[in-house]
Amino acid sequence: MSTRPTTSGNRRLARHWSTCLVAVLSPLVLAACSGGSPAEKADGKAAAGAVKAEGPPATVAVTPSGTGVRAGAPVKVTASGGTLTSVTVTDGKGAALSGALSAGNTVWTSERPAAPGATYRVSAKTRGTGGTAGTQDASFSTEEADKVNTVVLAPVARRIGIAHPVSIAFTKPVKNKAAVEKALKVTTDNNTEGSWGWVRDYHGKDRIDWRPKNYWKPGTKVTLDARLNGVDSGPSGGFLVKDYKHSFTIGRAQEVKVDLDRKQLTFQQDGKTVRTIPVSGGDPDHGDKASWRGIQVLMSKEGTVRMRSQSVGLGDAYDKMVGYSMRLTWSGAYAHAAPWNAAYFGKANKSSGCIGMSTANAQSFYRDIQVGDPFTVTGKDTKGLPPQGNGFSNWNVSWEDWKQRSALN
Repeated sequence: MSTRPTTSGNRRLARHWSTCLVAVLSPLVLAACSGGSPAEKADGKAAAGAVKAEGPPATVAVTPSGTGVRAGAPVKVTASGGTLTSVTVTDGKGAALSGALSAGNTVWTSERPAAPGATYRVSAKTRGTGGTAGTQDASFSTEEADKVNTVVLAPVARRIGIAHPVSIAFTKPVKNKAAVEKALKVTTDNNTEGSWGWVRDYHGKDRIDWRPKNYWKPGTKVTLDARLNGVDSGPSGGFLVKDYKHSFTIGRAQEVKVDLDRKQLTFQQDGKTVRTIPVSGGDPDHGDKASWRGIQVLMSKEGTVRMRSQSVGLGDAYDKMVGYSMRLTWSGAYAHAAPWNAAYFGKANKSSGCIGMSTANAQSFYRDIQVGDPFTVTGKDTKGLPPQGNGFSNWNVSWEDWKQRSALN
C-alpha cells in the first residue's frame, strides 16, 4: 500500500536535495575560476594564490644594442624578473650564432664575438617568476671593419708528410694573440697530442703553428677549424672577417737523413732505408754558404726554379735554372739537382748552402718525397739551426719549450 507524502514532508525533501546539489556544484565553480591543481581546488586560499603568482613576464636586455656598434664583443642576453628558456641569434644571412646559458638561466652569452658589418636578430623566450611565458625580439648592427687582417694557411695539400705543422700566417700584426688562438681548433681521429705556438715568420709576419708532440702517425685525419670571423687581432691588424676550415691526411712515414760529414743522404720509408744518395752540402769555408743543420721540413716541391745569389745575399756568385727543386727554408735552402757540382758528390761540401745531387738521383728522389717529410741535417760543416719561422723549424725546440710559445699558457 503506497502512502502519499504530506505537504510538510515534500518541503523537507526539497530542502535535502537542494543541499546536495550545492555540495556537488560548488567544486565545479572553483575549478572553472581557478584552473588550479586538485590541491588548490580543495583550498580556496591556494587557488587564489596561484592566480596571483602568474605575474608579469620577464624583461630582457641585449648587448650590444643599437646601430653601427663596434664588433668584437660576444652577444649577451640578460633576463630580469625570471629566466631565459631559449635564445636564438641569427645574422643577416640566417646563420645562427651559438651560445650557452648561465647556471641560473638568466644570462645567455654567445660563443663567438659579433662580426663587423653584420646585422643580428635576437629572439628570447622567457618565463617570469610566477610562471608567465613571454617572447621578446631585438636587433642590432655592427660597423664595418676599418682594418681587415687575412691569413695564409699551410698545408694546402690533402695528404702530407709526418712532420708538417698546421700553420697560419697573418698578413698584418697580431697583438691579441690569446683571442686569436682561442678561435682555433685542431681535431684528429686519434686524439693526437699537440700545441699551438707563435713564431715570427721569416718575412716578418706573425704566425701560429700547431705541432704534434711527436711526428704524426701515418693515416691520421686532421681538421683545422679556424672560427676567426669577428675576432679583433689588435689595433695594427684589425678584424679577421672570415672563417677557415681545412682537412688533410698524414701520408706514409718518410724521413730524410743528411750526413754532411759523410756527404750522404739517406731516404727512409717506414723506418727502413730505401735509398742512399751521394750529395754535396754548403761550403764551410764561406760562412754564409754553409748548410743549416737540424730538422727542416719539406715545404714545397717547386720543379725548376731560377736561383740567383743576389736573393740570398751572396752577390753575383750564380744565376741558374735549377731542376727538381725541393724547398726547405724561406731563406733559400733547397735539395735539388746540381750537375755542375758532380765532382764533389760524396766527397766535399762545395755548394752555396743547398743539398745538391745528380740529376738522375734528384729526379727519382723528387718523385717519391712528400711535402711535410722531415730532413735531419747533421755534420761539422753546418752553420747552426734555422731560426724559428724560417720554414717549419718547430722540431728544433723541445716539446716543453714549444708549449710555452702558446699565448694561452
